[in-house]
Amino acid sequence: MRKLTGSQIIIELLKQNGIRTVAGIPGGSILPLYDELGKSDIEHVLVRQEQAAGFIAQGISRVTGKAAVCMATSGPGAMNLLTSIADARCDSVPIVAITGQVNLSLIGTDAFQEADTFGLSFPITKHSMMVKSAAELVRAVPLAFAIAESGRPGPVLIDVPRNVQSEYAEVPDDFDTCFRRIYDEYVTNHKGIKFKTDDEKISAVVENFTIKLLNAKKPVLYLGGGANNPESSEAVKKFLSLYNVPVVSSLMGIGVVPAKSDNFFGMVGMHGSYAANKVMYDSDLVLAAGVRFDDRATGVVSKFCPGAEVLHIDIDAAEINKIVQSDVSLVEDCAFAFSSINDALSEADVENSRFNAERKAWFGSCLELKKVDEVSLPMTCDSADCCGRKSCGVKAGEKFRNPRSFIASIPAVAAKFGIGEDDLIITTDVGQHQMWTAQFYPVKNPRQLLTSGSLGTMGFGLPAAIGAAIASPKKKVVCISGDGSIMMNIQELATLSELGLNVTVIVLDNGCLGMVRQQQEYLFDRNYSASTFKFRPDLLSIASGFGIRSVDADSDSDWEKRAFGESGPSFVRVKIARSETVLPFVKSGFANIDALR
Repeated sequence: MRKLTGSQIIIELLKQNGIRTVAGIPGGSILPLYDELGKSDIEHVLVRQEQAAGFIAQGISRVTGKAAVCMATSGPGAMNLLTSIADARCDSVPIVAITGQVNLSLIGTDAFQEADTFGLSFPITKHSMMVKSAAELVRAVPLAFAIAESGRPGPVLIDVPRNVQSEYAEVPDDFDTCFRRIYDEYVTNHKGIKFKTDDEKISAVVENFTIKLLNAKKPVLYLGGGANNPESSEAVKKFLSLYNVPVVSSLMGIGVVPAKSDNFFGMVGMHGSYAANKVMYDSDLVLAAGVRFDDRATGVVSKFCPGAEVLHIDIDAAEINKIVQSDVSLVEDCAFAFSSINDALSEADVENSRFNAERKAWFGSCLELKKVDEVSLPMTCDSADCCGRKSCGVKAGEKFRNPRSFIASIPAVAAKFGIGEDDLIITTDVGQHQMWTAQFYPVKNPRQLLTSGSLGTMGFGLPAAIGAAIASPKKKVVCISGDGSIMMNIQELATLSELGLNVTVIVLDNGCLGMVRQQQEYLFDRNYSASTFKFRPDLLSIASGFGIRSVDADSDSDWEKRAFGESGPSFVRVKIARSETVLPFVKSGFANIDALR
């Protein structure tokens, strides 16, 4: 037996798990841990605001699929971190947040920088824990990672009082290898976390799935974030080779099937493609995998797929029958589920099944629908006289970029400088630019598009891009943002500059909160309340002040080279018209097929 401080125990266990980078900001209640961190070979990314530390951890995790680590001190530090933790919970992203806390003896006394981090975090984490002795950390840290990564992934918070970080505890003889033992023991013994059903039941459900698939005339495959990983993507690819079917996705499911695939019909929902929403509406069978049937995707639930039987695969039993009633369900990991279904389909005679001809005719008719969405991109508004809306802020003769075609062209621009489609990772903030990216960027691979889905957090894009670049230093990371969102965490340009990462930040600048303004136009009789900025900062000068190469895509003739042909970070501004809107758009209370187009 030997003795280590709580801080030494934490750092050693992080190293055992292969953690090489953590992000955060030190403060009084976490200084003992930072003292030990500074003696280790773990790289620390010093952010400018704790929320960014959480989003950097998310960027790492969303790319790798493994839990990443962020840190903050007590009180305001931990509270700044909470938004990024809630975001991770909503999008099922595994991160481990380690927060400092005031000494145990001071808890409940309104001590300096004291806040109930455990209580505040409990509703927005997968699991929260406060450790009250250094000895508890030996199990607490491995368990945090096991809980974060197993079953439906999510964030776990460990709150560590300052005195616990400094006190000594005896560690077991196998401490140097105990992380993996405790981690594996937990995953093996907690079937409720893995949500595994017994083999006999799986076989029965898969047989039922197969029968219904073979008896369907108008089937659709609906994919979500739970399937957005390389393993599930490969299994889905095999599935489509056995059973040719239209594929639609939620926002979080973009990338499971390549956007250019004949099978892919786009995103469903409020801003989904006409083809995707119509295919769902007309289907007689929906195989939904890794989706929650959230409100932005379904619209009016009763009109989402009104004539379809629903087969639902999800790793979280709580999602089954929560919003849409399923006819048959399987509580399983998507990769495993599709592998089992593929085995069953391989043994079935799909080509000679009863309704194969009807399914082929259905797919052909769906392809005709898809052509409607493949017409030339809409022209941008470039004159105050083009629509009669003088309030749009466009001056006569003023020219702007078409944001749709600009976003769609990014892979082609990158290719000019030897950057292939597979070498690009895209992050977005939240707003119109996010939806245009989802609609028009040709996402090819799983985990290639990183965006804040369920919580919809402005300020996500830049720090997430930093995290993605840390996890994939050989790839080009492109952050697509708006002039509203970028200001939420613009201070992290300093962090990006320090790290010198290969990140290009593209800001679509229209001088307003575009998505808010759009909804005010369509839903509130053009009463543009608090959605237009009275002062427009010089974003290029701000980026330059942070030491970032700044490029105006509208006036710099060599902007493509400076943004994609030179190493290191860059910042690109693109002016778009304030009158631009994201279409289709489904108004509240309407079915997806009744979208404004």
